[in-house]
Amino acid sequence: MALRILPFRQYSDHDVVNMYALKDADILTSTTDTGAGDAGVFVKVHDGNFDNDPVTYQTNSYLGKSDYPFLGTADMYPEVNIKITSSTSGTVPLGMTLYQTAKNDENGEKLLYNPQKQEELQAMLPGQAVPVVTKGIFTLAAAAFDGPIASYAPGNAIIASNNNAGKITGAARGNAKIEHSERVFGHVLGTGTRTSVGPTTDQFVGDYIVVSIDCN
Repeated sequence: MALRILPFRQYSDHDVVNMYALKDADILTSTTDTGAGDAGVFVKVHDGNFDNDPVTYQTNSYLGKSDYPFLGTADMYPEVNIKITSSTSGTVPLGMTLYQTAKNDENGEKLLYNPQKQEELQAMLPGQAVPVVTKGIFTLAAAAFDGPIASYAPGNAIIASNNNAGKITGAARGNAKIEHSERVFGHVLGTGTRTSVGPTTDQFVGDYIVVSIDCN
């Protein structure tokens, strides 16, 4: 499952932006995949042109074939026009995605036809606006950050990853270039390690960090 956020979190709905859809190239094929379409990816604005219509109709193939006789050339599947994509080094992100964006479930079935399962998997469909949180306290699995857990001592600063788009990096306080940098958008509250108990493998087994972020 393409989730990088553990259940413990604290945030206000007032700090959630529900305006942008994920860029088409970042959308996951399946909820079992992982990548830029995960939940827990730090994102930036890719296309913020509000002169465009708020919603248009896709000509991609999410609904299926569009070249049968008398069907025309469009699938007539609506999508939000303004887009987000993974944040990169040296920038402060818009925020972090709370839901994954995927076409299909783990069985290859389109989530479009099973809205209940879509909610259970915490997924958005291609073209739908993804909730992006800009401020709060979150528990992030190892897939959300790069480098060793030692880089995330309590109090360390949080900046965008230098190596992996959409991830974060921990930076020790005391470095003037970091301490007064506009790139800092959070700090570490604590760390831990999850282990599997019993015969079932923990989905988030491994290191995790608890961070406070404020991208505003």
